[in-house]
Order: sequence, then C-alpha cells, then structure tokens
Amino acid sequence: MATLQKIRNRGALLILFVGLALFAFIAEEGVRSLSSTRAESHQRIGEVFGKSINIQEYNQLVEEYVDVIKFSSGSENLTEEQMQQVRDQVWNTFVQNQLIEHEAEILGLTVTDAEMQEIIKNGQNPMLAQTPFRNQQTGAFDVEQLNQFLTQYKALKDQPGQNGEALAYYKQLYNFWTFVEKNIRQQTLASKYQKLLAKTFIPNPVNILNLYKGSSNEKDVVLATLPYSSIKDEVKVEENEFKTKYNEMKELFRISDPMRDIKFIDVAITASKADRDEITAELEEVAQQMQAEDADYANIIRKSGSTVSFNALPVRPSALPNDIAKELDSIAVGTQKGPYLNVADNTQNIIRVLSKASMPDSVQFRQIGVFVGDEAANKKTADSIMTALNAGVPFDSIARKYNQTGEETWITSAQYEGAVLDENNQKFITALCAQAAGTTQQVKLGNGIAILRVIERKNFVDKYTVAVVKRPNDFSNDTFNKTYNDFSQFVATYKTIEEIEANAMKSGYMVQERKNLFSTEHNIAGLSSTRDAFRWTFNEDTKVGEISEIYTCGNNDHLLIVMLTSKNDERFRSLESVRDFLKDEIERDKKATMLLEKMDACNDFAAVTKLQGILPVDTIHHVTFNAPVFLQSVGSSEPALSGAVSKAAKGQFVKGVKGNAGIFAFQVTGEENNSAEMDDVTKQNIKVQIVNQAVRASTRYTQELMEKGNVKDNRYLFY
Repeated sequence: MATLQKIRNRGALLILFVGLALFAFIAEEGVRSLSSTRAESHQRIGEVFGKSINIQEYNQLVEEYVDVIKFSSGSENLTEEQMQQVRDQVWNTFVQNQLIEHEAEILGLTVTDAEMQEIIKNGQNPMLAQTPFRNQQTGAFDVEQLNQFLTQYKALKDQPGQNGEALAYYKQLYNFWTFVEKNIRQQTLASKYQKLLAKTFIPNPVNILNLYKGSSNEKDVVLATLPYSSIKDEVKVEENEFKTKYNEMKELFRISDPMRDIKFIDVAITASKADRDEITAELEEVAQQMQAEDADYANIIRKSGSTVSFNALPVRPSALPNDIAKELDSIAVGTQKGPYLNVADNTQNIIRVLSKASMPDSVQFRQIGVFVGDEAANKKTADSIMTALNAGVPFDSIARKYNQTGEETWITSAQYEGAVLDENNQKFITALCAQAAGTTQQVKLGNGIAILRVIERKNFVDKYTVAVVKRPNDFSNDTFNKTYNDFSQFVATYKTIEEIEANAMKSGYMVQERKNLFSTEHNIAGLSSTRDAFRWTFNEDTKVGEISEIYTCGNNDHLLIVMLTSKNDERFRSLESVRDFLKDEIERDKKATMLLEKMDACNDFAAVTKLQGILPVDTIHHVTFNAPVFLQSVGSSEPALSGAVSKAAKGQFVKGVKGNAGIFAFQVTGEENNSAEMDDVTKQNIKVQIVNQAVRASTRYTQELMEKGNVKDNRYLFY
C-alpha cells in the first residue's frame, strides 16, 4: 500500500517521465526511418511513373545483358566504352518498358502465356532467329530443338553429381533463352500498344478532300520580297521583351535531363626532354642487344616496355602497326632501323627484319591428332598411320578409326595474325605454311603428334618475321609530380572563376567552356575516366561558382578542374541559355513590323516593286498548298507563302505575308484547278497517305509518355 501511495503521489511526474521516454522512442524510430528513407533514396538510379529502380536492380539488369552479350559473342570482357553503351541500352529499355506497361495496364492490354507459346511455335519473331535453336539446313528457328534443350536442362539440373562444366554451359544457355523470351513478351506488348494507337487515326472526308485539293490546285504568281536583311540599322531589344518572348516559345526549350554550363582546364601531362632522353638511351641499349646473333627477341622486347609483342610467325604487313608496315620495304633482311621517333603516336621505335618470304595466305589441310599414350606410343602410332597413308588408305577412314573426322579445313592469315599463340600453335602454323600441297608430314606438338596433309595453298603474299619495339614516350613520376604540383599551386592561388580566367593564360593554362552539358553524356571534354568530375558537376550540393578539386583522368595522363557556371534541373532551358536565339526572334519580329508598315502603303504590285530594299521580282510556277515554296533568292522555305497563294484568286494582289526570311507581296497570274472528282483509287491512296503520316507522327508518343511519366534519370550519380 505504501508503494502504491508513492506512485499516486508522484503520478504527474511519472506520466511526464513516461511521456518523455515515449517521445524519445518515437523520435529515435523517426530518425531511423528518415535515415533509412534517405539511404534508400540515395540508392535510386531512376524513376518512371513514380516507380523507382535502385542501383542493385539496375546492375542486375546490366549483368543479365552483359552475360547475353558474352554468351552470344564468345567474348570474355567488355571495354569501359562498351559497358557504358550497355548501361545506356539497359536504361532506355527499362524506361520504354515501364512507359508501355503503365499505359497497357490502364487499357487492359496484356500478353498471355498462350500468345507467347503461339509466337514461339510460329517461329517468325526475328529474335528467335538469333538463338542457337535453329534448323541446320534452313537456319530457321526450330521449336523442337528448344523443347529438347529445356527438357535436358531440367533433367541435368535436377540430378546431383552432374558435370559442372556442362551444367554451367546449360545454365548460360537457359539464361540466354529466358532473356530472349522476356524481350519478345515486352516487344509484343509494345507492338499491341502501337497498333492500337495507329487504329485511332481515321481520315475523315473533309481531310481527304482538302489534301486532294491542296496537291492538285496549282497557281503561278509574280512575287516581290522585302527581306529582313534590308534593314541595316540595329534593332534595339528591351530587357522585358526577352521574358515575354521566352514564355511565348517556352515549349521549344523543353529538356528531359539536368543540364550544366561549365568552364574547365584540361592539362595534358607529356614527357619532358629528360624523360625522352632517358627512353632513347634505354632503347639504344635494346637496339644493341637485338643485333646479337643469339638474341632472345621475345625476352628483349618484353623487357623493353614495347606495346607490340614479339611474334615468331611470318605475318603480312597489315598485321603490324601502319607506321611499322610502311618501313618494311626500306629495311633489308638481317638489318634494323632505330631507335627513331614516330611523331604521329609519340613513340620511339626499333624495327629488325628477321626474314621475308612469299607464303600462302590460305592453306587447306587435313589432320589427325595422335594422343594414344606416352611419347614412344604416340610416335609408333603416328609412323603406322603414315605407312597406311603412303600405301593409299583414305585419310578420312584412318581418322574415323581414331574418332576424328579428318575433314578438309581452311586456315587463313587473318585467323592467327595478332592472336597470342603458344609454342605448339606457332609450330603447327609454321609447318602448315611451309608444307607443299599434296604432301603429308608429322609435327610433334608437346607429347602428341599431328599428322598434317596439305590439300591446297592459295593467295601467295610477302610475309615478314619482324622484331618490333614500340615504346611510348611516357612521362616519369617526377614529371607527373611537377605538373601536378604546378597546377595545384595555380588552383590554390586563384580561388574564384574570375581570377582563374584572368591568370590562366599567363600561367600556361587554357580555360575552355562547355554549355548545355547534359547528365546523360557520361564524360567531360571527351576525356575518359572523368566519372568523379562528372558526378561533382551534377551533384545537387555543388553550387554555381564553385571550383572542383583536381581530378586525374584519361589514361592517368590528364589533370582536370571543373568550374560550375550554371545549373538547370528544371524541365526547360533557362532564358539566359537561349538569350541569343530569343534576340534573333525578337529582332525579326520588329523588322517584320517595320517592313509591314512600309508595304501597307502600297495599293498595287507595281508600287511594292519600287520600295527601297526590294529584291528583283520572281515568277513562281505550280504553287500548291501542300508543298512549301522554296525561294532561292533568300535561301528559305516559306510555308506561309504557299498558304496565302492557295487562298488567293486569279488576278488578286496580296501584300504583307510574313515569312521566315522576309515580307512578301504577290499577284496570281495563272491558275489550274483540277475539278475532277476523286476516283476510288485516288481516295484510297490519300487515306493511306493520311494514316501513314499520322502513324509516323505518333511514333513521337514515347517523348510524350516520358513527360507524362516524369522520368528521372540519376545514373550520373553512380557512373
């Protein structure tokens, strides 16, 4: 009871304490929730119709596409440029699919499993032809091969202890097929939407009649042109007129991605004279080593820092760098040139011609590989095969005995030139190229033996065995450090954009400018590896007037600073960015008003031709409503003139037509009206024409959907 009384006596204080504790708990959870929301928002790579995709989901789509490329092309790795193209393609595909799926859901459009089965069974979709499931004779997609593969894959996957390599290949092929299937479904849905959209364009009788008359009714006119260029005095534009004109034309300035204006300094790091002298001294020593009778060219060239590896095989000049190939004819066999400077690629070079011979570019051959046991057993078997071949036993029958085909095969220079070949492959190709047609020989390859029969040799060309050293004039660490320190000192001294611009030239730097840099461009100044600089440029926290840190970019041979001069995250270009365009438009409008006033005082065509600044009279034939008149005298297409002429009667004088290049007056001198009624064929052709025009125009629906879907692309924050 005493305890209970204490609680009662301190009730108000206890309630306050509990309330504060509860508030603290709620606040803590709120902070956690807010932090979680912020963390999640920082992971969003984009958004369409309010549906976001995070970096993990996007990367998964990218990896899926990369795996398909690797599987279908056989390549192991993609370059950074190729990866960027893949990322762009994946993003564009994602956006397109989200836009279509959103509209399709509203309309009730779907692609059912039954439809997919019918598409696959039919086999006519172009993507199906890109799969391995094709008829060997016709090359057409074969659904039976697909079904057979799917059955085999399921059985292989469900059985433990299967061959790991085989299962991995089947898994890759299955992933490739699911990618194709998914894309066919998406394409089919998009096709349904487009067809539905196209069916909404129905030509009406008035439209058909107007188009018929607009192309068949022709008029001839005499034309007087008062060009805007006839006003030589400067036209003054008031500041308030810019905003008025901007608002009037604002839709023309719509943009879909964030945009920045920047200034930047790009410093290319180049080798100093001391660096070049040091490289030359090193290569003079390499040149002496290459002249030794027992020179190990592969080892010497590898240690020299050459970008061209040694290839012991004779190759065509085209397999070598162009500048090296051009020197071959001037260097005798057994001699060398260099070291010398090639200015075009800034390299020091040494060329030693080891041999030159006329050799076949293509060789047709058969082979039997002998790998039956140890070296002695292989030799015994190979000798036995050679005895049988020399006795006239058919080559393919012996090959089949050893589970080989022995089929005739062509090998060309292009198949091995430039490839990295091991010793056995080099030995194999050397033997083939040197062997006479119609002969058979044994070639020892490791522990095994290849029995080669050359059938035919074609296209004899000059081939060279060449030892090449191509060493870039790279800068040293000392040169890099000096260039960096000098630039760093410059940036530290001048802390504003204005100061940098004022002092850059005398310090040996050049300030460059880039306006209208969009977030989808991926790099700055055309340099590679500018991801960090690009991300800084578009970061929402970067303020106009700020100067970035120094970035190392390119192939670690460029230094870059970026200065942000303008940022635009809106959906329209800023007034300042289109100021020059607006000024031209306003000046043209004012000139048009001045010229219209001059022409308004004229009561007939003759009076117009006497105005100051008027161009010589033109005679224009066959003017129709549907075809804009192009005037050679002012180099301009004038749709307004075509419309005015089509409305005028024969003999009528019309003045004050405002066009793109000037103000026009004309008099109709002739008219030809096709009063014949349309026949059914003409009417049908016009209907098709109207629908085709409308459908072509409707292909711009994606841009409209992107505006409607409020597409946000934040990839520049991640890549």
